[in-house]
Amino acid sequence: MKYGWITMIAGLPEEEYLAPGHKACAGCPEAIIARLVTKAAGPNTVIVNSTSCLEVVSSQYPHNAWKLPWIHNAFENAAPTASGIAAAFKKLGKDTNILVFMGDGAAYDIGFGALSGMFERRDPVTVVVLNNEAYMNTGIQRSSATEYGAWTTTTPVGSIIKGKRRWPKPLTDIAAAHGIPYVANASPAYAQDLFSKVKKGLQKKPSLINVIAPCPVGWKFDPSLT
Repeated sequence: MKYGWITMIAGLPEEEYLAPGHKACAGCPEAIIARLVTKAAGPNTVIVNSTSCLEVVSSQYPHNAWKLPWIHNAFENAAPTASGIAAAFKKLGKDTNILVFMGDGAAYDIGFGALSGMFERRDPVTVVVLNNEAYMNTGIQRSSATEYGAWTTTTPVGSIIKGKRRWPKPLTDIAAAHGIPYVANASPAYAQDLFSKVKKGLQKKPSLINVIAPCPVGWKFDPSLT
């Protein structure tokens, strides 16, 4: 596997739309995911980013690592903002990719209703969920994406409580139940697959790609293993 990553990214575009020097933790996969996703989207893209780890590490004032038009939104309103941008572009006659990055806290929980509404309206938006299965940015609290039995600061593992006692919300299935054109799961471990799925999602909108994002801090593994 010494050259495995080189083989996996062979043939992908060399252009970078997320600059180095961002403040992601060592081993954080979200920067890798963002780089791969934006390579698939290309320069004709606007990014809407809900409050999340990615938003924090890429845009701490006065710095910003993005090379594409980008807007930060609160947990709950990334989808409505994307819908507004889509309406504006339609009025202007522009065919521009609208790409939403949401953490699981926004997609599964706080912005879930607005996301559902956007899908029901068939607004031409592609949503990428950065799913690290907890609220890592605010202290590793459980979300409805957290796996059954998992430790978080709000679902400790001990003699009485054995971690989270609920199964995770099946967001990918719920998105598919809306009847939208494209829904997929993906992993940054399979770069070509993620790239291809984003390409398909951008062609069949609205779409959702749910990407697993293992967090070394919250999942407690060595950053070198990402």
